[in-house]
Amino acid sequence: VQLQASGGGLVQAGGSLRLSCAASGRTFSRYAVGWFRQAPGKEREFVAAISWRGGSTYNADSVKGRFTISRDNAKNTVYLQMNSLKPEDTAIYYCAAENTDSGSYYLQSIIYDYWGQGTEVTVSS
Repeated sequence: VQLQASGGGLVQAGGSLRLSCAASGRTFSRYAVGWFRQAPGKEREFVAAISWRGGSTYNADSVKGRFTISRDNAKNTVYLQMNSLKPEDTAIYYCAAENTDSGSYYLQSIIYDYWGQGTEVTVSS
């Protein structure tokens, strides 16, 4: 499966963006998906994850209450709605997918076999 992340951009603090992760190549419905980000000079970190059915989600503490992950399997797309953005949210955001029959989501980047190219988010103060 190929992943294409989009929706990044420049936004002022307090603003919102919605990132999309579109899959092609095969059906997306049996893939758990995660969003990760990497800020300049920092290691990649987990942001949010969703099970393949969409019934289970998990957010990192740093984004809880502000970010929401969701998916539309009919459109082969996973979304990351980001509200109340802060300058510390500035990073390149990557989506990743892992084929699975379980209802789990995954927090560890090493588990994911498929990665998108990233979309850049810049939050100005």
